[in-house]
Amino acid sequence: MANMRSLMSSFSSYFKLLLLLLTISETFIQTSGSDFGINYGQIANNLPSPSRVAVLIKSLNVSRLKLYDADPNVLSAFSNSNVEFIIGLANENLQSMRDPSKAQSWVQQNVQPYLSQTKITCITVGNEVFNLNDTQLMMNLLPAMQSVYNALVNLGLSQQVTVTTAHSFNILSSSFPPSSGAFRQDLIPYIQPLLNFHAQTKSPFLINAYPFFAYKDSPDKISLSYVLFQPNSGSIDPVTNLHYDNMLYAQIDAVYAAIKALGHTDIVVRISETGWPSKGDPDEVGATPENAEIYNSNLLKRIQQKQATPANPSVPIDIFVFALFNEDLKPGPASERNYGLYYPDGSPVYNIGLQGYLPEMVIESKSNVSFVHQFSYLYYYMLGVVLGAYKIVIRITEVVEGKKVLNLSLNEGFFGDFFAGSLTKALGSCDEALFRLWTYNTVLEKGKRNMKTTTIRLVPS
Repeated sequence: MANMRSLMSSFSSYFKLLLLLLTISETFIQTSGSDFGINYGQIANNLPSPSRVAVLIKSLNVSRLKLYDADPNVLSAFSNSNVEFIIGLANENLQSMRDPSKAQSWVQQNVQPYLSQTKITCITVGNEVFNLNDTQLMMNLLPAMQSVYNALVNLGLSQQVTVTTAHSFNILSSSFPPSSGAFRQDLIPYIQPLLNFHAQTKSPFLINAYPFFAYKDSPDKISLSYVLFQPNSGSIDPVTNLHYDNMLYAQIDAVYAAIKALGHTDIVVRISETGWPSKGDPDEVGATPENAEIYNSNLLKRIQQKQATPANPSVPIDIFVFALFNEDLKPGPASERNYGLYYPDGSPVYNIGLQGYLPEMVIESKSNVSFVHQFSYLYYYMLGVVLGAYKIVIRITEVVEGKKVLNLSLNEGFFGDFFAGSLTKALGSCDEALFRLWTYNTVLEKGKRNMKTTTIRLVPS
């Protein structure tokens, strides 16, 4: 029991230090917020639960998420989180949303119940509709948007929630130089009234812009440094004499020019999607984790600096990065399944300076565990969270000698070794340990992550 008291004394000292670290960490987070949003797609069969994603997003200090639906599980998981949401209506719903009564019913079921606790600020009606060459769908778009907007007005929600739609960059027939930006002639009959709607309702014009596509199609003509925000000679617009050092800014200003050509200077352009794939098919030139890391890292730096485009120097860029996770069920080329910043298990695909964690704790046993052991596991888990130097994954998924096993996995590094050694010592010195060390080994995972991981397996005594 003397060893037990010594252990408790040590935990008390550790806990005081932990509180100090938590305070410092919280202060840092509150003073260094992120100004970008992230697309949270869910076309996958291996994603973490929304409640765990909420923890990840909070740890990243990201304040805006964009969904492609109105998943009630996600909206509920983010209650009282201060995260702003753009939610979506899928293209297949546009026909029914033309009916004002159906639109109002949708808003009453998918928006109104959550607004008191979850910040829904925008609804996207359809996604890249004009890229599908479906005349009926294009004809349904604006009436559906108007019905949803009118439903918000009727419910007194139009000051809280805007209505828009997201477009592919392919709706432009010309984009270089940026001042020559113009919409495709065949789309102008649809886009002109759409712009009038945006101006009337003060809603943003959303565009999905991917410099990756331009580079992939013409790697011999387009500078990789130009599309990755790296030092380069850039290009000059001969009409405005403005200098562009990256393609994304040129694309944004091309959209502004196209909107202006149709008589509007009162509409804000936002990037609803941009990103870079970490993997692609053999013909998808440039789809590598190195390029993805460079693109997104440099983009986030510019966002944090509140940069604006050359033609609109007073309007900071407003961007949603694509995407939070790799999505293994997305159709199309391999790149479509590899835009994620994170793997579904919460480990980063590459390092862009964001330190987040995805805690996973699956407890299948309801056996009584003493306070000492509950505290020890909580302490070590939270210490890992605060330090941000490794992640701990706790699972009870195996059975050894007829007993469920507690597995703890840690990323390589000093703090991982410290944790493993300290936990081993703590369990060894405790006369009443409910768990005993089964194995303590270091393994090297094979495959694309190539992450060295320390794994501890504990078996109930």
